[in-house]
Amino acid sequence: MEAPFRSGLHHVTLITRRVQANVDFYVGFLGLSLVKRTGGFEDNTQLHLFYGDPEGSPGSLVTFFAWEDGASGRVGTGQVSEIAFAVPAATMGDWLTRALTHRVPVEGPAREMGEPVLRLKDPDGIIVKLVGRDLPDPRPQSVGPLRAITLLTDTPEETARFLTRFGYRPGPRQGSIQRLVSETDAVDVRDATGYVPGVPGTGTADHVALRAPDVAAVEAAEDALRAYNRSPTTVHDRKYFTSLYVREPGGALLELATDGPGFALDEPAGHLGETLFVPHAEPERAEDLKLLLPQFALPGQPRIPLRDLPFVHRFHVPETPDGSTLVLLHGTGGDEADLMPLARRAEPHATLLGVRGRAHEEGTTRWFRRIAGDVVDQADIAAEAEAFAAFTEGAVESYGLDLQTTTFLGLSNGANFIAAFMGLHPGLVRRAVLIRPMLVLDPPPAPDLSGVDVLMLVGAQDPFAARAPALAAWLNATGARLETRTLPAGHGLVPEDRAAIAEWLALQT
Repeated sequence: MEAPFRSGLHHVTLITRRVQANVDFYVGFLGLSLVKRTGGFEDNTQLHLFYGDPEGSPGSLVTFFAWEDGASGRVGTGQVSEIAFAVPAATMGDWLTRALTHRVPVEGPAREMGEPVLRLKDPDGIIVKLVGRDLPDPRPQSVGPLRAITLLTDTPEETARFLTRFGYRPGPRQGSIQRLVSETDAVDVRDATGYVPGVPGTGTADHVALRAPDVAAVEAAEDALRAYNRSPTTVHDRKYFTSLYVREPGGALLELATDGPGFALDEPAGHLGETLFVPHAEPERAEDLKLLLPQFALPGQPRIPLRDLPFVHRFHVPETPDGSTLVLLHGTGGDEADLMPLARRAEPHATLLGVRGRAHEEGTTRWFRRIAGDVVDQADIAAEAEAFAAFTEGAVESYGLDLQTTTFLGLSNGANFIAAFMGLHPGLVRRAVLIRPMLVLDPPPAPDLSGVDVLMLVGAQDPFAARAPALAAWLNATGARLETRTLPAGHGLVPEDRAAIAEWLALQT
């Protein structure tokens, strides 16, 4: 088919596991602008960041899905293995010095395809090349547009031929790499026959997008690819551009993205990237998602540095904090952000510290392991409680928590763990909210919990409700001040939970 495209790269999308480190590298070190922050269009619980020049021009863009502390992928065939930005050739020495000063891993300079190249690694290990070009330097210490991407493929000839459909033409060859060039940039097709296939995850690329001038060009491409293509095509309205997804013969995901309408559609020029937009969400849900999505600070903005503590965690400070803190422990299968919407509604002025359990069963996150069925691993509970005690003490020191004004709130497995933690490490928890809990320690210890306030919320239709009285009896025996409320609920959360928690917290002093 004859290419109806404005030739060149539109953007590259990758995956990061540490959003703050990612922002610090791409904005703070490379000097790119954050031009858009959104929830994902496929999954609005996933943060999506767009970096580029200040106008968000196609061809300058690199974007990231944030999988906070997510599993690492493996770079292999069917994936982008390197991205490259153009920089003025005269600044290559400055960039080398800058990388060494900022302790960014760097190799080079070297020459590739006749161009001077520095090879860097971002915080996720993604290879980012700086390529010297005959460019002006209007923004010191800032990279220019995308110069190239490298595709690993075990079908190099087919991959290269497929790309020529989109305005690329054969360029120079160097070793196992065939370069394809457009008017503005290049795609390096690397013969990786016999290499391992790529595995999605953090530190890898999701897709690369090529430019299309308008929607008509995308639709024409869809018609042509439908007649030719060995894999299905899908067209999506991404608000800032319309896109068509297709896989090239080597398996890499390609996207055709229109140049418009652009990122100034919902933010004025000069203020791009300042507002978090959440697609396809009702207003109340959008506010919840702003808590669920990972938070970060741009270079120069105030920030609370996250400490290296034994548990993955997220810290959220409200606009008007009242000095209280809610430490949140999710239920089975949850994560550190799950309970933040509930906590915000119950106590809008509390600082929130969400924590992620470290036990896993068939990919499901928990706070301690089970041996079989309802039989829990007592040794694992003790070990995780020991680690959580270290986490709590570290949070007190690192974040200035006052345990006298801190409430530990847990749901299901998280509530069970809080109760066990109170028994194994008395003195650290002064207030606790236990939602749908049961006693898991066997045998339970006999600590002195006098002076500890506990709210226990039982679901009338909860299949595990029959196990709550044993926990209540134990808490009463330890001297805790226990209030138990039975709500019209099953094992999951209901609006009455929020109301009960808010009322109980308001009575605490």
